[in-house]
Amino acid sequence: MSDTSQNKSHVKQLSIMMFLQFFIWGAWYTSVSLFMSTQGMEKDIYWVYTAGPLGAIIAPFFIGLIADRFINTEKVLGGLFILGSASMLILPQLAGPGKSSIVNTCILLHMLCYMPTLALTASISFKHLSDGVKQFPIVRVWGTIGWIAAGLLISFLDAEKTALQFYIAGGASLLLGFFCFSLPKTPAPLKGEPIKFKDLIFWDAWSLMKKPSFAVFIISSFLICIPLAAYYAYLQNQMSAMGITNVAAAKTLGQGSEIVFMLMMPFFFRKLGVKKMIAIGVFAWAVRYALFAFGASENLTMMIYAGIFLHGICYDFFFVTGQIYVDQASHKNVRNQAQALNIFWTQGVGLFLGAIICGKFYNAAFGDKSGINPENLSLWPSFWWPLAIMAGVILVIFLLAFKHKDDPKAEINH
Repeated sequence: MSDTSQNKSHVKQLSIMMFLQFFIWGAWYTSVSLFMSTQGMEKDIYWVYTAGPLGAIIAPFFIGLIADRFINTEKVLGGLFILGSASMLILPQLAGPGKSSIVNTCILLHMLCYMPTLALTASISFKHLSDGVKQFPIVRVWGTIGWIAAGLLISFLDAEKTALQFYIAGGASLLLGFFCFSLPKTPAPLKGEPIKFKDLIFWDAWSLMKKPSFAVFIISSFLICIPLAAYYAYLQNQMSAMGITNVAAAKTLGQGSEIVFMLMMPFFFRKLGVKKMIAIGVFAWAVRYALFAFGASENLTMMIYAGIFLHGICYDFFFVTGQIYVDQASHKNVRNQAQALNIFWTQGVGLFLGAIICGKFYNAAFGDKSGINPENLSLWPSFWWPLAIMAGVILVIFLLAFKHKDDPKAEINH
């Protein structure tokens, strides 16, 4: 096979991998709270949304100790997806009204298998793409398409409140697990090399915290992840109360806008720079929560859709620009550690604490009442406003304390 034909084959295989990987996540992540609410587990929803962050915290240790040293990457991926499918497929058999501990345990086991695959699929892609900078975005966008496809399917099957979503996610995970064994052979990159504990705890990257702007960025990023956890865990309950029936499909509008703004990132980056883009991203979180608060009425669904559409700005301008800033602010020798440190504090610790804190806010706002009951729509603003204000305060702190100066020669290579 010629190099060109082989490269096209790799792009196709890796695109299928990305599609299924994010299809799995999208099949349950936006609708599990509705399932739990209808099964008498509404007060414990937030524990499900701590599973992903816990997986993000543990993933670097798994990858550093096992995946990078002993087993081919494609085999590790296959094993993780198959193991992850088991807990998803068994969840409906064990779960029932009020059995939130079983649901939480099954989701946690699944995410402990799933989260390490995010870094591994990226690494296997860059290993086998002839031009990773240009081709990886093409491969990665299929992940977003997979998430959208999952949401549309769940809504089409009216599965937001049923256990069918777990069967779909588990079946896709099992399928992807076996598919991974057909991916290009990828030997463990650090096979035979000694384990360096300091690499696992991002030892060298911590020195970047001596830079005031980097420290402000990490602290602000960590803090903003606390209120943003509410979007993933609870918006769908309000949408259900407002009479929006195709909740999973409706929330894919956010992923659609993510694609649009991702394509526009190079333009905005050149025009605005890091500080303004991150600030706009944080501001967008505050605005969307205000929209959700004002839109807590059966007649104001457009405000909800507008808030969902802001996801492209909220995610791309904040998370993606943040990754670009970390790349620019760190020396090439510690760049990987710096990115891992950023993910640890944002998608790990930040979203973990955010899920718990937002869960406490939710339970305090609704008490013994249900958030999916239309009669309780008037209580939703008391949930969203404190989170919107929190985002606003973090924005002010960031604007005053972040002193980064953009490099005019910097380019986006992400």
